Amino acid sequence: MRKTLIALMFAAALPTVAMAMPDAGGPRHGEHHRGGAPFAQLDLSHEQRQQIGKLMGEQMKSRQEITQRYLEKLPAAEQKALKDELKAKKDKTQAEIRALLKPEQQKQFDEMKKKQDERRAEWAEFKAWKAEKANKAQ
Repeated sequence: MRKTLIALMFAAALPTVAMAMPDAGGPRHGEHHRGGAPFAQLDLSHEQRQQIGKLMGEQMKSRQEITQRYLEKLPAAEQKALKDELKAKKDKTQAEIRALLKPEQQKQFDEMKKKQDERRAEWAEFKAWKAEKANKAQ
């Protein structure tokens, strides 16, 4: 009985110890997918976080409205107009966010944006390659 009790106590304590372990320092799933991680690296003041949050909220609402408006018409010309308008809105918002940052933060922001653009270009290249490979297989 005593051995069973000790085994049960050990089994109950093990998950607690696992939860108390220090973080590995890697990106967390939630922050990565919400876009919080890049701005977390900038050491923003409370006021800057509020202003950036407001700008990003406005941008998201604006993008949704634009997307909905153009999704109703899907000719190729309209699709291009949609992409151009969304890119212009995004660029404007990023410029406004950058203007809120201190010079050191701006330098970090520019580096992060450059890396993001490189990853996006690599992904587009991969998607094109994958589509081409699928077409050849058919």
